[in-house]
Amino acid sequence: MPHLLNSYRAENITLRAGGRLLLDGAGVTVAPGRVSVLIGPNGAGKSTLLKVLSGELRPSGGQVRLGEEAVSRLGPALLARRRAVLPQSVEVAFPFTVAEVVAIGRPAGRGGHEAVSRALGRVEMAERAGEAYQRLSGGEKQRVQLARTLVQLEAGAERGGGPGYLLLDEPTASLDLAQQMLVLRLMRTLAAEGVGVLAVLHDLNLAVLAADEIVALEAGRVVARGTPHEVMTDARIGALYKVPARIGWAPEALPFLLPHGLVGDGAKR
Repeated sequence: MPHLLNSYRAENITLRAGGRLLLDGAGVTVAPGRVSVLIGPNGAGKSTLLKVLSGELRPSGGQVRLGEEAVSRLGPALLARRRAVLPQSVEVAFPFTVAEVVAIGRPAGRGGHEAVSRALGRVEMAERAGEAYQRLSGGEKQRVQLARTLVQLEAGAERGGGPGYLLLDEPTASLDLAQQMLVLRLMRTLAAEGVGVLAVLHDLNLAVLAADEIVALEAGRVVARGTPHEVMTDARIGALYKVPARIGWAPEALPFLLPHGLVGDGAKR
């Protein structure tokens, strides 16, 4: 694990809103060259913690640090050079083309067209560059928005920000299986290029394929943290999701989840 001073981290985060405690001492570290995945049931605080880390939400307690700097002291422009964010959904009100949406991630200047083309190629949308964004399917829009974050990261690296950090909130939610695997491969490739990646994923089997580290949240607290092998156990996953769970082992020696109700006699047709 790289030294903490080279990481992007949320430390002991507390967040209250509307009389509710949304995060209770939660924390996560995004390290260069690694993929971390947040898991947990609905309402556990995964997206909220990601928003605190990105700077979108200000915590009631704790701190977010990017290297040695507190994120609260960084201006929006500097923060944008260091990290890119893909939220669950992005509304685009204007009649932009696919290429124009992706170009939003890059400051005006030389090399913009090439950067947009490279990013669209990485998400297999290069041939759709001139099409109207609004006519795309939900999954296609998601891939275009992912390309936008890639352009932003590349621009930040060119301006001295290093490989940067990518924060993804349910990036596979609206994608078919082939495109889910495309996103997972891209996450791993970006990590190999030095990017620190954090993703919220609901599909635990996809989380296992992508993650160097899995961080499990429940009721705003981190209840487990470790490698997929360490976190994915019958007892831990069963307790986290309140369902009987059975962990199997794939040929690649990776754990995978089978909900217990679909195992054994209950699965017979």
